[in-house]
Amino acid sequence: MQIGQREISDDAPVYIIAEVGVNHDGDPQKAVDLVDMAASAGADAVKVQVFRAEMLMSKTATLAEYQRDAGEADPAEMLRRLELDEDSLASVIERARGHGMQAIGTVFSPGIVRTAEALGFDAYKTASPDIVNKPLLESLSATGKPLIVSTGASELWEVRRAFKWLDGARERLALLQCVSCYPTLPEEASIAAMLTLHAMSGLTVGYSDHTTEEDTGALAVSIGARILEKHLTYDPLAFGPDHGASLGPEAFARYCRAAREERPGSAAEIGEAMDSAWLASDPRFGDGQKRVLDCEKDVRRVSRQSLALLRPKKAGETINRNDLTTMRPGTGLSPALIDEASGRKASCDLQAGVILTSGDVQPPLEDIAKIGPRAGAIGL
Repeated sequence: MQIGQREISDDAPVYIIAEVGVNHDGDPQKAVDLVDMAASAGADAVKVQVFRAEMLMSKTATLAEYQRDAGEADPAEMLRRLELDEDSLASVIERARGHGMQAIGTVFSPGIVRTAEALGFDAYKTASPDIVNKPLLESLSATGKPLIVSTGASELWEVRRAFKWLDGARERLALLQCVSCYPTLPEEASIAAMLTLHAMSGLTVGYSDHTTEEDTGALAVSIGARILEKHLTYDPLAFGPDHGASLGPEAFARYCRAAREERPGSAAEIGEAMDSAWLASDPRFGDGQKRVLDCEKDVRRVSRQSLALLRPKKAGETINRNDLTTMRPGTGLSPALIDEASGRKASCDLQAGVILTSGDVQPPLEDIAKIGPRAGAIGL
């Protein structure tokens, strides 16, 4: 796998992504300053989020518990405050290139992929809640760019299904083990689940690290992580949803040094030798199973997306694929069902920007997010 001019392989140094995310607080100058901090710390790439609040948040969207704990009160207002416009995103990309780093974008809505492409990101990464977002994954795959898929708050069958959707992109695809808890406690880090992802896919794997520790990245490298992602902030105590799960500049630099100094392991070889005694050597490995942890269930509900309408539909009108988008929260019909939902009729008058539920379409559509991985339902 290659991102820009940087090879990612067992023979190359670990690839470290500084997740700027929304830690710029919506301030374009802070965003480019964070790029400078990432470069000074030794990161290979910076990642920013590309979204528009009105495209992402439905009228029923809510905050995750960790966002409320950080002092947020209104989900749409939070995202509006944290948006970067296209000029600001272009400045981030330009600053990254000036440092010889790659710029990676996390895109949250299918309708904004074209905007991201015009900006010229080197690669894309999906947020963990979008492991079920088939239209978004397919749109990003169609760009031909490298794609890194995070797997927090997901079951292994959901990862396997996404891998199937992206089968044509496997040469430019990587999977990251992730725990969607902000911050993640050391005993919840579940690093060894990365080996399960490798065994399932054979892909390049890595670890998206939401702990506040400085050596978890090195631990992941020791068992085969070729990509690390870590949140970077100018101040872990600053107001905002992600600062508290991030490292400041000096701690981030130590994180990078520790990861680079670690002797890289082979995910394939270590996965074959994995046993309970080895896993018990450090509680941060976990048991190697890929599953949803209790601490992830709130984020899974709030930050996943559901199918929603781009335009109103009268009762009896046909809902076509180009009528559909995805919006938060994930309490309606899963975007994994976009093909099944397309062609059905509205069971009542439906508004735009409101998530769809099973009874909104005729014939009703059973939501696989609730019934689980039945082979007939999801084609596994």
